[in-house]
Amino acid sequence: MAKRSILDRLPVVHQLRQSVGLQRGMLVGGLVITTLFLVLAILAPWVAPYGFSQLRGPDGLFGSQVPPNPVNLLGTTVGGYDVLSRVIWGAQTALLVIVVAILLSVFLGILIGLISGYLGGWVDRVLVVIADAIYAFPSLLLAIVAAIAISGGQSGLWPGIMAAAISITVVFIPQYFRVVRAEVVRVKSEPFIESAKVIGVPTRRILFRHVLRNATRSLPIIVTLNASEAIATLAALGFLGFGIEPTAAAEWGYDLNASIGDVSAGIWWTAIPPGVAILLTILGITLIGESLNDLADPRLRARRRAGNSQTPADAVAASQPISREFMGEVE
Repeated sequence: MAKRSILDRLPVVHQLRQSVGLQRGMLVGGLVITTLFLVLAILAPWVAPYGFSQLRGPDGLFGSQVPPNPVNLLGTTVGGYDVLSRVIWGAQTALLVIVVAILLSVFLGILIGLISGYLGGWVDRVLVVIADAIYAFPSLLLAIVAAIAISGGQSGLWPGIMAAAISITVVFIPQYFRVVRAEVVRVKSEPFIESAKVIGVPTRRILFRHVLRNATRSLPIIVTLNASEAIATLAALGFLGFGIEPTAAAEWGYDLNASIGDVSAGIWWTAIPPGVAILLTILGITLIGESLNDLADPRLRARRRAGNSQTPADAVAASQPISREFMGEVE
């Protein structure tokens, strides 16, 4: 078998080559939308025509609720901010919150899941009860409570980002905990783990070198899906008034809330851009996550192979991989 190229080993590239038909279209569409979001977020200081809190242009003040024009391509808000600039800067705020929230939740969720699944006993029972209690609590309400406790509702840029990220982290930790714990419980009974214990390998080395590597294979899919949930939670916090102050950073949820009164007056340009930004970003990341999830399912891979086969008999055989393996062993 030929060795896989370096390009084929990159994340998503191998899955992209595996995908066919509608599955490939979903993955490509998600990658295009998400790449656009990342480019805008990273290059916001150079792409945005103005600052997120800038009220004055070369010709003077922008004015309040000004319709789209050559100076303000998407118009201005009720506060006199440029709509296009705040949408672009809002992508940067969302990206920062996603990165911090995912890093914190993945680190803590994996660590707690490893300890709980490997040690078992009363430690496992206590952690499972706590995780289930948090997981059963309404996620948005939990995020609101955490945001109020951390920042008192609103704050500056980095305090606000940390408050929003930590409040989202509290919601995500039980998800990673449950996935990692279930895998650890399965992996720790494997013969190679028992062999490591017999020869005297330290527990720390077993946990982080042997168990961890085999218990986190499904996490990239969960991270992708949780990234879209993080954007929705951040937007909901900003919409309800528990996000970042508008003079500290641009945030799509806050801008959407500030435009509620404009809609009834026929001022559409203050509400549609941030709403479309939220919708498209969540859609793009969700398409990637769902596509990767489908590609990771061996049953769906078998069906795709069956769909590309030439005969109905081959399609039936491909849809039953277990029977084929069994027949191969009998032969």
